[in-house]
Amino acid sequence: MCTIVLLRRPDTAWPVLLAGNRDEMRDRPWRGPGRHWPDRPEVVAGQDELAGGSWLGVNDHGVLACILNRYGSLGPAAGKRSRGELVLEALDHADASAAAAALAQLEPSAYRSFNLVIADSQDAFWLRHIGEDAESVVVQPLPPGLSMITAADRNDTKSPRIGHFLPRFRDATPPDPAADDWSAWEALLASRDHGPSVGPEGAMNVALPNGFGTVSSSLLALAKPEAERPRALWRFAAGSPDGAAFETVDL
Repeated sequence: MCTIVLLRRPDTAWPVLLAGNRDEMRDRPWRGPGRHWPDRPEVVAGQDELAGGSWLGVNDHGVLACILNRYGSLGPAAGKRSRGELVLEALDHADASAAAAALAQLEPSAYRSFNLVIADSQDAFWLRHIGEDAESVVVQPLPPGLSMITAADRNDTKSPRIGHFLPRFRDATPPDPAADDWSAWEALLASRDHGPSVGPEGAMNVALPNGFGTVSSSLLALAKPEAERPRALWRFAAGSPDGAAFETVDL
């Protein structure tokens, strides 16, 4: 169960702040963020070496995209396309609105269920595909404020992780990219606390006996395009965020 936290503050210099933990089987091979696709030189993203797609990326236009599995759909399935390719398809577009409109036309039966987040400095969208019985992929704008998405719906507190951590992110001091201060969100991403009523899978930072766990962590900010600063900043931990250091990605 991957997790994305997206804070939209449209009237600030950094209108989009994202925190994300990638949870996966630890033996599934991957590469950290880079320009791994010769046919997509404008894309910087992590690469899933098994299927060739990505879980999170950003392009040179300042568009970000992130894919998450929904409950009961971990891993590939016969006859289904890789959901990781959807991140790359979203990043083929110069703005989030165009990307969301294009991916809304997907054939749902071609993919296992997913949550897909697409954002730029102006707009943000959640694309929700509930599974094989879905007639379409539903596109919903993400409003200003905090959105937390896991394998369930946006801000759905029936998800133990959202129920436990959404109030903590709301109360935390937001990152300040200009000052390189991400400390409050770093601490939350690294937390193994899951509360007394749920198991360890309800923590932000997961390590389960079956080899499933948090394999990387990201902190990403998008700037207003007219600002005299980079379009995006990305800090990446190539491992569990309570052990691996966050390092700045070369964009």
